[in-house]
Amino acid sequence: MIRSLLLIALAASLHGNAQAASKVVCHVTYGGAAQRIEAQPVASPYKVPVVEIGSYFLFRIVLQTAPRELAAAKIYTYADQEDSPVIIHQASHPWPAANRRQYGFTGLQRVYEPMRDGELEYWCEAR
Repeated sequence: MIRSLLLIALAASLHGNAQAASKVVCHVTYGGAAQRIEAQPVASPYKVPVVEIGSYFLFRIVLQTAPRELAAAKIYTYADQEDSPVIIHQASHPWPAANRRQYGFTGLQRVYEPMRDGELEYWCEAR
């Protein structure tokens, strides 16, 4: 009886952990303004929109959980140039990701503007 209860509790805990890591939340700071950007799993990475950060950066999170061999959280930062956006930072993290004690699964990241000397900071966590 006790063994059955322990197995049920363990299964519920594992299910809760799987549910808890079903999205990515990135904490982005630029020019003194902070915002949270969330991403849910997508079937295709090609339709994930960018989010404008200030007047210069574009930020994009792609969370792909299937197929298993392609499962990853990818973070892209673009410079919004006159002609077209230019990628200036890309990071890929295997999924599911394990959060660290501080600054989630990415650690604190900094991306610098190539023209204006500004700095974007971000860190992302699995939820």
